[in-house]
Amino acid sequence: MASKKKYVAYVSTYTMGDQHGIKIYDVDVKNGCFKEKDQVEISNSSYVTISHDEEFLYSITDFGVESYRILADGGLEFMNHASINGMRGCYLSTDYEEKFLFVAGYHDGKITVLRLHGDGSVGDITDEIYLKGMGTVTDRNFRPHASCVKMTRDNQYLMAADIGMDHVDVYRLDHATGKLKLIDVIRSEIDSAPRHIKMTKDGRFVYIVHEMKCQIDVYEYSLKNGNPVFNKLQSVSTLNDYHAGGSAASALNFSMDEKYMVSSNAGDNSAAVFEIDHRSGELNKLFCLPVSGDYPKDVALFPDNRHLVSLNHESGTMTFFTTDLKKGLIVMNGKEMKIESPNCIIFHAVGGE
Repeated sequence: MASKKKYVAYVSTYTMGDQHGIKIYDVDVKNGCFKEKDQVEISNSSYVTISHDEEFLYSITDFGVESYRILADGGLEFMNHASINGMRGCYLSTDYEEKFLFVAGYHDGKITVLRLHGDGSVGDITDEIYLKGMGTVTDRNFRPHASCVKMTRDNQYLMAADIGMDHVDVYRLDHATGKLKLIDVIRSEIDSAPRHIKMTKDGRFVYIVHEMKCQIDVYEYSLKNGNPVFNKLQSVSTLNDYHAGGSAASALNFSMDEKYMVSSNAGDNSAAVFEIDHRSGELNKLFCLPVSGDYPKDVALFPDNRHLVSLNHESGTMTFFTTDLKKGLIVMNGKEMKIESPNCIIFHAVGGE
């Protein structure tokens, strides 16, 4: 059972004064709280990801990416730094064979592909793609901004969310060269701003959260005649019918057992939890409730789904809640933890008791 394992939590932050951009916490699953364990000196770790074999952690940093070996106790051992030949990225992920690292660049609208070595270190750039297009010329949605890059579970296609152009580009990955070829586009509603993408472990369903529309679109993924097909199944709001104006959806995370999906809303400063129907792929909203912090950049359920943590970017806090998913409730659990500009959280199992 998940509750019998020990976990650490990696939290990435922006660095202004404190140069330790990755914080490591021991996780008290039973009581739903964190204890500070360690910190890593890295500038502006705006996003982190863990390899699918759970041996390595990769982080965004100024002018590139850094790789770390995950130690037995959850500590991180620095391996190397690699340039992405562009402005600081905002998201990164690996393919399912741990051969390539993909980086999304919000500021320069760029996708960068880097080769991964067998020891987990990051190698040379294999491809660079600058997204193209003109948007609605309102606010920021007038030029491309890459916000997320995720491979399909069959490891054939890279889905790249363009939050500025309101669509997700789909690229075929050449596993020999590390080159990408655009073969499809998943189009979202105008001014919806697709931000993050998740896909179920069975490879059937894709979820895309839209920042400006505050909604999650659900797609069924299949292959027909050797080509990917994305069939839209559902759109569900991340908000209540009553909510604060000017809200923006941010987080999109599965629970560890993939029974639930969690999202968050800035402005409204709330977290929404959905139950996932794995037969249909559809989401059933259980609740959307306040997180007692400003701008929840990321939210996540604890490994046993009995607690929830919110990373409140603007108020510089993490807030903790006891959850009753059957009743659709969260109750504040203990004091908030101070942390400067938190952005992303990942739970990682480090062994049994």
